[in-house]
Amino acid sequence: MSEALRQLQERLGTIVDVERVSRILSWDQQTMMPPVGSEHRADHLATLRLLSHELLTDAEIGRLLDELGPLEESLPFDSDDSALIRVTRRHYEKAVRVPAELRAEMARAAAQARPVWVKAKASSDFGLFLPALERNVDLRRRYVDCFDDVDEPYDVLLDDFEPYTTTAEVREIFAELKAELVPLIAELRDAEVDDSFLTGGTFPVDRQERLAKEVVTLFGFRPDTWRLDQTEHPFASGAGVDDVRLTTHYDPATLKSFFSTMHEYGHGLYSHQLPRRLERLPTGAPCSLGIHESQSRLWENLVGRSPQFWRFFYPRLQEAYPDQLREVELDRFVAGINRVKPSLIRIKADEVTYGMHIILRFELEQDIVNGRIQLRDLPRVWNERMTEYLGVDVPDDAQGVLQDTHWASGLIGYFATYLLGTVMSVQIWQKVLEDVPDLEEQIERGEFGALRDWLGEHVHAHGAKFSPQETLERATGSRIDAKPYLAYLRAKYGAGVAA
Repeated sequence: MSEALRQLQERLGTIVDVERVSRILSWDQQTMMPPVGSEHRADHLATLRLLSHELLTDAEIGRLLDELGPLEESLPFDSDDSALIRVTRRHYEKAVRVPAELRAEMARAAAQARPVWVKAKASSDFGLFLPALERNVDLRRRYVDCFDDVDEPYDVLLDDFEPYTTTAEVREIFAELKAELVPLIAELRDAEVDDSFLTGGTFPVDRQERLAKEVVTLFGFRPDTWRLDQTEHPFASGAGVDDVRLTTHYDPATLKSFFSTMHEYGHGLYSHQLPRRLERLPTGAPCSLGIHESQSRLWENLVGRSPQFWRFFYPRLQEAYPDQLREVELDRFVAGINRVKPSLIRIKADEVTYGMHIILRFELEQDIVNGRIQLRDLPRVWNERMTEYLGVDVPDDAQGVLQDTHWASGLIGYFATYLLGTVMSVQIWQKVLEDVPDLEEQIERGEFGALRDWLGEHVHAHGAKFSPQETLERATGSRIDAKPYLAYLRAKYGAGVAA
């Protein structure tokens, strides 16, 4: 190893450490921190963001990258060292255009906004949240202004979450999806499916918590390196391959926590199976949030809503909730958890209507960034589009514009990755079925090792060495394609929408 490469790796390891500490502090804020400590936490996160940005933009990083240019050219594109130089150069060239103080202020504002959002959501009061949102949006616009050579302002924000992906590319994919989802939803929305048993009673939280741990243990949860906690809005985090932190949200009125827990398990497994040889390097990170989401949606929907999984696990669920489910046959239960019914809440949406929730947010975010919507008008515009896209009337802000934490956390540009990942999850699933022909039989026996291993070898092992689409192509043989996803929905739901 060259001395310049060794020095670069050492510097990058320090940056990764700082960023991981930030993630743990953010996880703590959302799970265990005393609420009044939010101002302290804002200072902590702002300081750490300032430090990591200054470390990344240090002139010595630039000098080392220049020195390593000839080495990069001499190495195979897919080698670890070539990828590290290439990925680091991209991070460095983007970071040096942004003042460190702006980065710190963005982190501070996001940390301060989150507890405001929690209170605003609890009281369904968008006006309470508006000043914090205005500050976050203003900071993101200042961030976008640091880049004067992009086709669209939104490209800058999208690239933070889905590298090498443009707004125009996402818009094209979403237009194809929207053209089929709207008539598909209209066809299925009045289908006769009885799911009253899912909401007609109460599902004690202590039993939900116990069963959630059973499910993730069955999938492959490792208690010595993983943990599962409750929070307002489920997410997954951690500080390395052996520090994986899942969260979920238990609602005594429904069983939705099952699916949010399965979803976060997919995120956690990806983090746990990243390449250990690249630990403390940017190439050892997840590839993108779209690829990350493909993993969570695969476990949530393609495993967790499948009849094969419930043939194995449903008796355990009936045992836990005999009053609600004793008389409910398996087929009726599976039909119920897959019912297509437009609803208010994204994270509770069925597979068919979910995409329109994301498209709505993707469109709104572009309008926000480009100043086409006044932020004070967001509730009205949100409600109008929910009626237009999903045919539902929004009764209050808590179930409308305040339902997600992302804008409070400053994560503008993030939402598109949810639907990109959902589309990619089907492409990945079809390739797994091709390579592991008896996978569904294994799932019916409660066996998930082959699925974990396939994902680890073909997706997780690449880390962030390649772009999202290169990673997908290496795993499946093709780049993102909406057609398999749409075909999957038509086949599953038996809809007569033209292919």
